Amino acid sequence: MGLVALEGMEFYARHGYYEEERIIGNKYSVDVTLELDFSEAAVEDKLDGTVNYEKVYELVAGVMNIDALLLEHLAGKIIKEIKAEFPQVIKVEVSVSKYNPPIKGLCHRAKVTMEG
Repeated sequence: MGLVALEGMEFYARHGYYEEERIIGNKYSVDVTLELDFSEAAVEDKLDGTVNYEKVYELVAGVMNIDALLLEHLAGKIIKEIKAEFPQVIKVEVSVSKYNPPIKGLCHRAKVTMEG
């Protein structure tokens, strides 16, 4: 078993509970960690023994391109898409962060982490 991770993927998107957030948009960051057995890739040096992280990025970008109200919803959709595309993945952990969330105070990011 091992972990494959993509960290710090950044997107500009129009997510948010408030209408203004969906109009203006904001910067988001996504981290994805996949648990799977990639021992074959470690020995054989072949992509089909692991996951193609370019495809993982494309799946995440596709989800981030569809407006949503909640970070929790985005994280859940990313997990669902990855597990559907890569059945060999045992566990997915996803963190979605929104920069400068609309709160009455200073906050660098709001972050949701989910695994499935």
